[in-house]
Amino acid sequence: MSTPHPDLQKQLESIDPTLATQLAEAGFDRSRFIALAATLTDGDAAVRRRARNTVKGEVTAPLPSEIAELPPAGSPELERLRARGAAALARGELAFCTMAGGMATRMGGVVKALVEAEGGHTFLDLRLGENRSASARAGRPIPLWLMTSDATHDALVDALAKLGAPQHVACFMQDLSLRLNPDGSLFLDEEGKPSVHATGHGDLIDALRRAGLVDRFIAGGGKYIWITNVDNLGASIDEATLGHFIEATERGIDVQCEVCPKAGDKGGIPVHAEGKLQVLEEFRLPEGFDPKTVDVFNTNTFLVRAEPIAKAPLGWTYFEVEKKVDGRPAIQFERLIQEITAYLPSTYLRVSRDGATSRFLPVKDFDELERRRADIRAAAHARGML
Repeated sequence: MSTPHPDLQKQLESIDPTLATQLAEAGFDRSRFIALAATLTDGDAAVRRRARNTVKGEVTAPLPSEIAELPPAGSPELERLRARGAAALARGELAFCTMAGGMATRMGGVVKALVEAEGGHTFLDLRLGENRSASARAGRPIPLWLMTSDATHDALVDALAKLGAPQHVACFMQDLSLRLNPDGSLFLDEEGKPSVHATGHGDLIDALRRAGLVDRFIAGGGKYIWITNVDNLGASIDEATLGHFIEATERGIDVQCEVCPKAGDKGGIPVHAEGKLQVLEEFRLPEGFDPKTVDVFNTNTFLVRAEPIAKAPLGWTYFEVEKKVDGRPAIQFERLIQEITAYLPSTYLRVSRDGATSRFLPVKDFDELERRRADIRAAAHARGML
């Protein structure tokens, strides 16, 4: 059995009460944290991480028939799906949830949602514009939820207030935890204080439950939640894509994961593992499995049924991640939203990454933003964001 570092308990007990309250309100589980920290004493770090992260048993690529596609543009079948999605919007059955948390480090310490994306408009502006347009089509407000973090929450709440965002736009904060030294003791910053971090976009489910947003949504007749990254403006509300998911739910499906063709990308891919077709990051694949045998990857955009998001028992893998903080190695434990495909019946929809129909326009840094500006401009105008 793993044994925690002898100083960790005392270090946690000496945390400033204000920080302790902040952690408690953001889902910090002290017992789980100590148990995770104890595993850092288990032998060689590389061997330990590989054992923790790698799935067990055989892994195989999905069959081509297991990756669906929407019917061709202009076809009666596509219009039928579009009509089903539009009817669901009109009944108030969809909420849109965008992940705008993290530690605000990718773009020079600036909150990404507040970065100018097109023509003086920020990513947040464009998401609000999309919501106005989609709500107008639906004839009613579509709830828009933003998952924030300790590093982004205040700035986003302030920005929404200044923009006069409507009441159906809400922020909820993801989990907060503490960094560790490689030996399992508490990592202290240059000021001698505990170093906090957000624990990954896998926090979304627990954070939504904690905020009560899903329960209230379901009570009002809500059925489906669209989840995506705030910077991927390609992943907007599309009635036909929603209609496709609604028909999948009638076959017992709870999650629709959007995947797109690879173009030298590395990331999560759908594979058969542990008895189900699920998304696994490449670092979780066993040696001997070639990720190139799968020609699509996860765009981190999901449609999910609200009911299991509110109530289903979901297990999570906490992945050990090493970062450089203040020039020193620090360990943090994170989880990934795509693990919902390991616990809920899932289907996979191939989407475009090119041209006006692209549903994959991610922006990780300023260089990528410059490369994508023309596509973002086209998407913003075509989809009612401007």
